[in-house]
Order: sequence, then C-alpha cells, then structure tokens
Amino acid sequence: MSAETFNLLETELRSLNDRLHHLDLAKDPDHFIVEEPRGKHNIACGLTDEITVDIKGHAGYYCAGMNQRATLTIHGNCGVGVAENMMSGTVRVEGSASQSAGATGNGGLLVINGNAAARCGISMKGIAIVVRGSVGHLSAFMAQAGNLVVCGDAGDSLGDSIYEAKLFVAGEVKSLGADCIEKEMRPEHLETVTVLLKQAGIDDVDPKSFKRYGSERKLYNFNIDNADKY
Repeated sequence: MSAETFNLLETELRSLNDRLHHLDLAKDPDHFIVEEPRGKHNIACGLTDEITVDIKGHAGYYCAGMNQRATLTIHGNCGVGVAENMMSGTVRVEGSASQSAGATGNGGLLVINGNAAARCGISMKGIAIVVRGSVGHLSAFMAQAGNLVVCGDAGDSLGDSIYEAKLFVAGEVKSLGADCIEKEMRPEHLETVTVLLKQAGIDDVDPKSFKRYGSERKLYNFNIDNADKY
C-alpha cells in the first residue's frame, strides 16, 4: 500500500495527529509522509502503532513526544524536547536537535545525526540516545537509567546528579557534574556501544574511542561528609 501524504500548508496539524491516533492497520497504510512541517510544534506525538512517519523538513517543539512503537524520521532539525517521554520505537533526527532531546525517555532509540543542545537526555529513564555530533551543558542531568552515546564532545556538568544511566563520550568532556565520574570501560560496555552505533547506522566511529562516565553513588542518601557535593 502506498504511503499517505499530508501537507501541513493544506492540512491542520490537529487533523494529522488525529489521523495517526485512530488507525485501522488492517486497511490503513503503515507509512505516512508529512510535507511542509515548517517548524510546527507537537507533530506526531503520542503514537502507539507500528507505523513509519517521515517528516520532510524542520520540526518544532516536542516532535514525536511519548512515542510508542512507531519509527519516525525528521529530515531536518528539531526544537525543544524531541522524543520527550519516549517509551519505545525509533526516532531519528537527520539534522540537529535543540534542548532536552529525549528528556525523561523510558525506552526506545533516539538518533541525532547532528548536534544536541543543552540537557540532552535529562532525567532519562531507560531510553538509548546516540548523538553523532556533540551535546551541550547539563546533558544527562539526573539521568536514572539507559545509555547516552556521544560521538563528539560534551559540555559543562555532564551527568550532574546522575543515578544509574551509562554515558559514553568519544570526544572531550568540558566538565563533569556532581557525583559523575569517569569509570572503567569493560567489555560489556564496549559491546553496548558497538550495538548502539550499529543500530544508529554509524559505522565510521570506533567503539574503542569512547570513555564511560557514571555515578560515584555518593548522593543517593544524605551524608554529612558529602555535604560539599550537594
């Protein structure tokens, strides 16, 4: 079945999202193309079916938020909060992403082929995020679970107040946040990076070039000896 196309110069965004939320996959297509997005906010949020959505241009805030099962590709850049609270499926950004990419994500895979701005992966809870470029300050702030793979550099305060997420950076880290330290890169971590790079379609970055960062585990409970770290 051929893909169904929506042009957002001609179709209201609400109509697009309503269509994507009420599919009968026994007779409806499973591939949708969104033309002329022109930075509109909240495109293709809350999808729950195993469908493919191609957004042919730049997207605004919270594109693909709360995604479940769907595979979305943004053929451009995107605004704040792409794939926020993502549960499963795959979201790909062919360009760069603004702040808070993948925030609070519980699962699935977010791939950013450009750079990601500040707070990438903030409070992530199980999502896997792969960034071909660099990430801004406070990325993985309060990250609880999941993996953040950065092929470029990381800004100030990486992993501030981190819990048990695993951070992998191939480039330079400007500074580490509270309770975040460099950790040993063991074989299982190398395997994790190798698998995620393959899933992201990145084959020109050596998994062995990454360093691992994670929690020193001194902020889980208050201890007066660690008061200067709070």
